[in-house]
Amino acid sequence: MLLEVRHVTRYHYAAPVRESLMEVWMQPRKTPQQRLTSFDLELDPAAQVFSYADPYGNAVYHFDVPHPHDQLTITARSVVETTVPDPLPEALDLGEWDRLKSESVLGDNFDFLRLQGFCIETDALRNFVAERGLDRLREQDPLTALRRLSDVIYEAFDYEPGVTDAESPIDLALSARRGVCQDFAHIMITICRSWGVPARYVSGYLFTDRDGGDRSDPEASHAWVEVFLPSTRWIGFDPTNNSLAGERHVSAAIGRDYADVPPSRGVYKGEAESQLAVGVNVRRARATSGEPEFIGLSSPSFARGGGRRRPGSGAFLLERQQQQQ
Repeated sequence: MLLEVRHVTRYHYAAPVRESLMEVWMQPRKTPQQRLTSFDLELDPAAQVFSYADPYGNAVYHFDVPHPHDQLTITARSVVETTVPDPLPEALDLGEWDRLKSESVLGDNFDFLRLQGFCIETDALRNFVAERGLDRLREQDPLTALRRLSDVIYEAFDYEPGVTDAESPIDLALSARRGVCQDFAHIMITICRSWGVPARYVSGYLFTDRDGGDRSDPEASHAWVEVFLPSTRWIGFDPTNNSLAGERHVSAAIGRDYADVPPSRGVYKGEAESQLAVGVNVRRARATSGEPEFIGLSSPSFARGGGRRRPGSGAFLLERQQQQQ
């Protein structure tokens, strides 16, 4: 499937700010199921863009707008060719639990086994696990247990934007029994790691199929989970939409949790309040182009918002981050 992704992020300031420093994780990854054919990043105001690969191999772009400005717009355009993942077996043998305890699995996946950041066990999570009898799933093989875990999260939570935000801990969604993809991914990752199954956060996009039952917002970025099993390697689960990650999913970055791979993150100098607006569009593309290693540089558009301010005259203020839905 050939998909075109357009992701527009606009920061509007109540008064001119003197400087903005930004990082973005918006370039789709290159994987066996995903081929990046083009990527373009457009900035308004214009700025010189630099790039690097982070510890997890994600492409990160960063730039500085040093002169006064009252808005900043980042437009990322990608064309990605995706394929259907190889079919999974119906089940694995129970010995897979022992293979997960091997030194190679534990060593290679240390970061994706630690309970930290957004993915920590809390009393609310323990109560949810007990209420749903989730620990009994480990009496089955890991693949069957993970499929059922994804089903349970889908069934237990309503999809509702606005209940949580980009910085909400899992307890908020657990208490409300509602939230968005970012919340459901963090909950699933935490339970997987507590079982000894390596799990990582995937930030990206979804070519949404509302008629097929997708709940996630087609005008926002998306997030899901990848888990590692020695017999199958990494498998993508989308608990928001009760599905495996497939050819409609476009992976942009992987990390331990959302904090590692927000679509954009930055700071600015000034006393002005900021408003964030985000618009995402994923559609079928018409034709392929080249295959860039990093970037094509080259004015803008928008959608939805909110704002955050931290005190401190002359200090850098944190930009509001966009929640993945």
